[in-house]
Amino acid sequence: MSETTATTDVAPTELIKLTALQMAERLRSGEITSVELTQAHLDRIAAVDGSGVDADGAGRGVHAFLHVNTEEALAVAAEVDAIRAAGGPEADQLHPLAGVPIAVKDLIVTVGQPTTAGSKMLEGWMSPYDATVVTKIRAAKLPILGKTNLDEFAMGSSTEHSAFGDTRNPWDLDRIPGGSGGGSAAAVAAFMAPLALGTDTGGSIRQPGAVTGTVGAKPTYGAVSRYGVIAMASSLDQVGPVTRTIQDAAALQELIGGHDPRDSTSLPEPMEGLLEAARTGDISGLRIGIVSELEGEGFQPGVLARFTEAVAALEQAGADVVTVSCPNLGYALGAYYLIMPSEVSSNLAKFDGVRYGNRVVPDGGGTIEHVMAATRAAGFGDEVKRRIILGTYALSAGYYDAYYGSAQKIRTLIQRDFEAAFADVDVLISPTSPVTAFPLGEKLDDPVAMYNNDVATIPANLAGIPGISVPAGLAEGLPVGIQFLAPARADAVMYRAAAALERRLEESWGAPLWSQAPELEPTAGGVN
Repeated sequence: MSETTATTDVAPTELIKLTALQMAERLRSGEITSVELTQAHLDRIAAVDGSGVDADGAGRGVHAFLHVNTEEALAVAAEVDAIRAAGGPEADQLHPLAGVPIAVKDLIVTVGQPTTAGSKMLEGWMSPYDATVVTKIRAAKLPILGKTNLDEFAMGSSTEHSAFGDTRNPWDLDRIPGGSGGGSAAAVAAFMAPLALGTDTGGSIRQPGAVTGTVGAKPTYGAVSRYGVIAMASSLDQVGPVTRTIQDAAALQELIGGHDPRDSTSLPEPMEGLLEAARTGDISGLRIGIVSELEGEGFQPGVLARFTEAVAALEQAGADVVTVSCPNLGYALGAYYLIMPSEVSSNLAKFDGVRYGNRVVPDGGGTIEHVMAATRAAGFGDEVKRRIILGTYALSAGYYDAYYGSAQKIRTLIQRDFEAAFADVDVLISPTSPVTAFPLGEKLDDPVAMYNNDVATIPANLAGIPGISVPAGLAEGLPVGIQFLAPARADAVMYRAAAALERRLEESWGAPLWSQAPELEPTAGGVN
């Protein structure tokens, strides 16, 4: 029998619940084909993603995808199957993940698919080039399932600020999936994709991972190219993996990482040995520091209970756990919400309908200034406008030193706090998010409450260090995440510690956390 013909009796519903590395192994052995695997995920998207909520509240979908890439995904899958069926050197040279499908956050530009950044400003825009991470995915022959939803221009913590509708948490469709990368996290949590790419500016990979029970990793700043990623805050943005297991995340980061001459912030050396570190998972004698400023007041009791259990599991695995203090982390949220909007104000200035973006011409015409004003008024949502205004004010003459300059000084102090902490410990640990997934709409009218969701994740972006969120159990039936932070360029140590916790917790549960997720009802409709 040819390998391009389905060769397995495994039901599609079970096939999509394999890990990405398990899928890759079955593809290499010929037990399954990439077409079969890709079609199973496309069928899952059609079944549960839906197109929103109808008038009586029935037929609700997750709405993780803004665009589904059916034709191209199946073509790439068929190409992989044909190469494997033919054998020879080309088959031997296939990447280990070749044929495993992946989803891409719609902030990352792709040829042949729309890239909207979740904004009316870019609705329908087709990029003429691929981002570097997409180029690497295509070279490795991973079928791209489609583009996932996000808060507009990656600004938000709930994926409620997308111009194209909310994404819903697969654990409870009335709750948020985190943000800004809720679409990628929800797609992986709902078994619509085994792998996804996200971007993390202040926690936009890790916080959605925490509230959806997935793994979300932010690599060291510069470890993965940002070329072709629509910039939100250039000194903070980082592309990273979204998966269901630590090993899958490590394998995906190894694929997308490495130096890129087109990105001036790209590190010259690759992050190597990540998957090996995740497979080892031996933390005997590893020094782990509990960050005292990232627990206690403001953290949900159930979150703290799971955190305590995680720390105990690490101690049982042989780690030495101590408490450390990073005294300036209390200022991180305030510093971030001056630095980030300032960079947003600069980066989004080009979207004016003249240089970039969909143009809106006022009734009766008008000057170029009138066109720019009408374009930005119609093209940007409220949260984007809020951050542009805040950033423009912080950068204005007379306020630059008082606000932006002071925030950058705080950033330096936070970096020094981490340097001091890592002199005594190998990794740091904290809850990823202070709360579990909250109901849709609960914090839309309270921006400060929304911003507080990122209190534990923001410091890593300010310091440029790697961080990862690991599923750590449930609180009132909803997922909780535990975050590991490591020194810059020590991503392998981070993966090693995270894998050890994952293994210990899954042994105590008897199964992965996702096995406890509720079944999603099929929906009518979908995305094109």
